Order: sequence, then C-alpha cells, then structure tokens
Amino acid sequence: MNTYFFGGPITRTVKALIITNVGVYLLQIISSLFDSRIIEWNFGLVPFRVTHELLIWQFVTYMFLHGGVFHIFFNMLTLFMFGNELERYWGTRRFLNYYFVTGIGAGICSWIVSPNSIAAVIGASGAIYGLLLAYGITYPNRIVYVNFLLPVKVKWLVIIMGSMAFLSSLGGSKTGVANIAHLGGMVVGFIYLKGKDWWDRYQYFAHERRREQLKRQFEVYYGDVRRKIEEDKKKGPTIH
Repeated sequence: MNTYFFGGPITRTVKALIITNVGVYLLQIISSLFDSRIIEWNFGLVPFRVTHELLIWQFVTYMFLHGGVFHIFFNMLTLFMFGNELERYWGTRRFLNYYFVTGIGAGICSWIVSPNSIAAVIGASGAIYGLLLAYGITYPNRIVYVNFLLPVKVKWLVIIMGSMAFLSSLGGSKTGVANIAHLGGMVVGFIYLKGKDWWDRYQYFAHERRREQLKRQFEVYYGDVRRKIEEDKKKGPTIH
C-alpha cells in the first residue's frame, strides 16, 4: 500500500483560511464573555432569518464560525491534511472556488430542508466534507490513519463518512450536528467535479443527434432530387 504523509508545507490559501477561522472563533469567545450570541445570530446560518429577512450573506459567513474547540480543531486539521495538496494540484483559484461553492451549497441544502428553523448552523464542515470528497476522487488509494491508528484508503473513508452523514440526516439533527450540511457539501462537490464531464457528454450527444438529423434531411432531399432527375430522363428531350 502507498502510505503518504498528509498536509505537507502549508499553502497560501489554506493558511489564510485557518487564520481567518481561528480569528473569528476568538471573536466568538470574546462575545461569549459578555453572554452575547450576536455573532452567531447575525453571521451564523439561521434559516428563518434567511427566509424572512433575506440575510443571504449568512450562506458565506456561517462557514467561519464554530461551536467549540474540538469543532474548529478537527475542521482545521482536516483542511490542513487534505487542502494543501489539493491547492497545489488545482491552483489557488480553483481550490478557493471549490471551497466556497461546497460550503455555500451545503448551507443552501440546510436551508432548503428547514427554511423556518431558528437554530443557527455554524462551521466549515460542509466545505471540509467537500474537500474530503475531492481528495478521495483525486487520490482514491492514498492511506489515511483514522484516529491515527487504523489505516484506511481515502476512497473508503469518503464512502463511510458520506454514508454516516446520509443515515444521520434521515434521523434529523438531534445531536446538534448539521448532517444535511455534511452530506450537502459532498453532493455539491460531486456535482461540481463531475458536472463538466456530464455537460461535455451532453454536448457530444446533442452534436451527434443534430448530425444524424441533418444527415437524414440531406438523404431525403438528395433522394427527391435524384428521383426528379430520373423522371426527367425518362421523359426524353424537350422540343422548343
């Protein structure tokens, strides 16, 4: 098996994302000292406020808030482990686009499921699950040690975590974990990565279908012209 040390030298975008997330979390801690949830209420994803007050920026800002030390630690650790190599492979622009598309998409999925919920959804987990999916598709046979002990190929880890998020989403979010966002991040990531292939196939199919239609039209037209020529030959010369 091909083992690999995850992470490597930190890239510019991953570093900026980690610093931003940690900085925002420190602001949350300071806010909590004053017994205030103003940050979570205004910048977390509160579906009710999006639906009735059109606070659409929450689809972006909720990704930078976290619910505790372990929450932000494991999200940032996963971002470091899988994000660095993806950014080096894709380039900064594509990596950043993908991160925000999956994060925002995950938030939209949560909002669609519960548009009138007043519970704030916070965390980068939707984007993180999207990164995990992308890594699993790009490097399916890399080995990651779950809990630093159990070696598992990334592709199986993605399937396991996706299945857990799906099954958990069927039972609701009683534990306070936004499983719909986790699953949504993976689904949006998959569509983002495979959508171009599907579009190219559709374009090819449409082109071939149009080509066949033109071919049939030409055959019909050519057949009519040829029949007319044959009929004119049978009539003989025209005398003026």
